[in-house]
Amino acid sequence: MTRTDHDSFEKMAQAALGALPAPFDAYARDVLLRIEDWPDDRMLSELGMDDPLDLTGLYDGVPLPEKSVSDPAPFPDTVWLFREPILSEWRERGNVELEDLVAHVVVHEIAHHFGWSDDDIAEIDRWWE
Repeated sequence: MTRTDHDSFEKMAQAALGALPAPFDAYARDVLLRIEDWPDDRMLSELGMDDPLDLTGLYDGVPLPEKSVSDPAPFPDTVWLFREPILSEWRERGNVELEDLVAHVVVHEIAHHFGWSDDDIAEIDRWWE
């Protein structure tokens, strides 16, 4: 039986981060990982989204190519994972392991940390095929 509690999500997400290949792992080491049940209203509003089930993860920070020592970021880079939307997608799909879906969301959000856009990610991401 797959565990779906907060601690299990944390372990799955940490495992996905730990599996990043070198040299990516070194650059992702300082990114905070946050697990919440739902995105908050501010996040949804800023993204122009109405349905919280549509947001499984979010990168909040300054992408590496845009970082500057003369203009330090006021907050640490953070990858947010939203447990309930991920669980909803997992149940709807019915054909993927929860660990794989969590890892997919983590890698997608970490790609934003490296400066990739959603279009860039979609070019190489075979998840939806």
